[in-house]
Amino acid sequence: MNTDLLKQLCEMPGVPGHEHRVRALIEQEIDGLFDEVTTDPMGSLLCRRDAKKKGAPRVMLLCHMDEIGFLVSHISKEGFIYLQPAGGFDPRNLFSRRVLVCTDDGDFKGVMNPGGKPVHIQAPEDRKKVPQIGDFFVDLGMGEKTHDVVKIGDFVVMDEPFLEMGDKFVSKALDNRIACWLGIEAIRKLKKKGRGAEIHVAFTCQEEVGLRGARTASYAIKPDIGLGIDVTLSCDTPGVPDKDATTHQGQGFGLHVRDGSFIADKALVADIEALAIKKKIPYQRTMLASGGQDGAAAQQAAAGARAVGITVGTRYIHTVTEMIAKDDLQAALDILVAYLSEF
Repeated sequence: MNTDLLKQLCEMPGVPGHEHRVRALIEQEIDGLFDEVTTDPMGSLLCRRDAKKKGAPRVMLLCHMDEIGFLVSHISKEGFIYLQPAGGFDPRNLFSRRVLVCTDDGDFKGVMNPGGKPVHIQAPEDRKKVPQIGDFFVDLGMGEKTHDVVKIGDFVVMDEPFLEMGDKFVSKALDNRIACWLGIEAIRKLKKKGRGAEIHVAFTCQEEVGLRGARTASYAIKPDIGLGIDVTLSCDTPGVPDKDATTHQGQGFGLHVRDGSFIADKALVADIEALAIKKKIPYQRTMLASGGQDGAAAQQAAAGARAVGITVGTRYIHTVTEMIAKDDLQAALDILVAYLSEF
């Protein structure tokens, strides 16, 4: 397993609308893997692998590059940086975080905290309050000099390293650099197989703010089949009823049947399930009552496409402690290679 690539992808900063660094890393990795690579006006990286014959089915893998983060919205006279979120955060996970403020002229380490009194001088009622996103600020330790290096619109990500812990990977941005890794590694492993289909891997932008890059990319490509590659919940942890777990880590890739944005094609779900059984690739069917993923954009673009999600169950999503099982990631790679090889 190419762990070094996954580490590089996860640690690379890239929030919605600012995916350029991730895109540059992917461009280096995919050199020679595709017949054509272009960047569309929104910033998605569109990669095509030609079929042997014209008129072949068009299969599209959608792998979003962006991670949740923030954009600088205000800098106080004293140099404290205020933020607007780009993606969904639970404010309870933002206390006392180290962050990276990314500018055109370099990156600056900072700390994020909410405004208010420290614990030593808090009243009991103060400790019961949960600050809202707008209450948090970033301190670079530069005071007024912050104005010289940071401007409105610069972006901010959590500053945490990728970790290998036993049979797990832990990192920020596993959502959705997992998919970027799978999109690269699946094509690398195909080699001469799968030339019966025209395969497109779209490394999309701005998924975390509404599947935006996937929509434009899908309209451009007009796939027959769309595979939304993403994470999904793995709430197999204390405090969550088993009926809400969604996936259990170590039980295989997620065959994503439904979420708030789409309902997967029934026949496509059955085909991939049968292939997983035939190849002895562990899997679990998954559903979410809400949320969405890029497969929905492929399904609804132009005249429409058959679509399904291939997912990896992830604990503690949208935090700096996102966790996956190595075996589940391998299962997702195995089913993608097996399915694309069928053409």
